[in-house]
Amino acid sequence: MPPLEVTPIDLSLVRRAAEVIARAGRDGLALATAESCTGGLLAAVLSEAPGAGRWFQGGFVVYTKAQKTVALGVSAELLARETAVSPAVARAMAEGALARSTADVAIAVTGVAGPACDEDGNPVGLVHLAAVRRDGVALPRVHRFGALGRGDIRYRTVEAALALLLEAVGATDRDDGRTPSRPTTD
Repeated sequence: MPPLEVTPIDLSLVRRAAEVIARAGRDGLALATAESCTGGLLAAVLSEAPGAGRWFQGGFVVYTKAQKTVALGVSAELLARETAVSPAVARAMAEGALARSTADVAIAVTGVAGPACDEDGNPVGLVHLAAVRRDGVALPRVHRFGALGRGDIRYRTVEAALALLLEAVGATDRDDGRTPSRPTTD
């Protein structure tokens, strides 16, 4: 058996989650998550924040392609064409979470935490995120963390998801009134 890795929920993540929940509450926006490679870690972190009981509606953990289809309505054709780790699937997961919840904003995470490439050959450390609002705003992101180890990839993915959620709940505050529609990378 390979060594076990544990992804901690630390005070830094909970502080970021508290900022997201406070901002969502200020704007009256309920949140939901759809997670694959983080396996519910983002939802667990959000649930630690004060006010989560009011503004965090819940989440979906969809580790397999089949579960993405059953729980979130991601089409099997899309999964076959794009692979489970793609911008299109991340967006479909977020849209599915919105359609199946009372949330105003949903975020989806799909990626490869390792220790090896996935069944489609996607590399370890590749993660796609998408935040979608009921008003049509969609924010995609892609991260290439590299082979840092499962725990570090999952931790960094949650950090990135919290940053994207904060951007999504504040998307109407942009000076130009527009939202980026193309993926950004780091």
